Amino acid sequence: MGTILVTGSVDGIGRRTAAQLVDQGHRVVLHARDEDRAAVAKAALPAAAAIAVGDLSSIEETAALARSLAAFGRLDAVVHNAGIARLDAPARELTGDGLESTFQVNVLAPYLLTALLPRPGRLVFVSSAMAADGVADLTDLRYDVRPWNGVQAYASSKLLDLALAVAVARRWPGTLSNAVDPGWVRTRMGGDAAPTSPDDAARSQVRLAVGAGPDALVTGRYVSARDWRPVRSRIDPLGDELLDRCAEISGVHLPAEPSAERALLGG
Repeated sequence: MGTILVTGSVDGIGRRTAAQLVDQGHRVVLHARDEDRAAVAKAALPAAAAIAVGDLSSIEETAALARSLAAFGRLDAVVHNAGIARLDAPARELTGDGLESTFQVNVLAPYLLTALLPRPGRLVFVSSAMAADGVADLTDLRYDVRPWNGVQAYASSKLLDLALAVAVARRWPGTLSNAVDPGWVRTRMGGDAAPTSPDDAARSQVRLAVGAGPDALVTGRYVSARDWRPVRSRIDPLGDELLDRCAEISGVHLPAEPSAERALLGG
């Protein structure tokens, strides 16, 4: 059985993902943004191995979170489940780092954790079919020029999560890195009318994190039961540009595996 980190595991799909992994006998590390929410998560899942605390809207706290996770050594899987959606917000929200909050929590934070942690066996990035409506403008991530639109900001972050998963899959051939669309789920964001339960949504994340079937032993894929499929000719160059932009913003570069470096050099 493996050691698995599930970010954003206080409630919703993240909690159900962590619960299913615990039930299967895995060593699960929960994550919460502060101590109060950590206490809620630990009470809900007392069998979890540990809980790590860090606010993903802060570069400093995200880096500290990565350092705290060093005690667990190389993780078998990381499920990048944490995310925010400010769909009805009338104006953008900038973090203490001066970044638009949706981008920082949903995209930059999983990039940072991925870059700072030892390479895991598997990575699961939570995307969405809303990525189809995303606009990947890496020159205006703060919405300094574009008019603010909360729905578009969320959709764009999910498009970038997909691009990040594919880019990491190319950079790290030894890690299974995939993006998953959990569907329209009955959570605080999805609402009571959503057709998919949190347990059903969590199963697809669990399958990619620990599954042994051919549908789980894949990499660089977008896994979804819905109709939209990304155009790889759009996603591949976007992912490379995104890695460069995240490195520029954070000062942290995603290392390449030696095999990937040789391939890039034509060796």
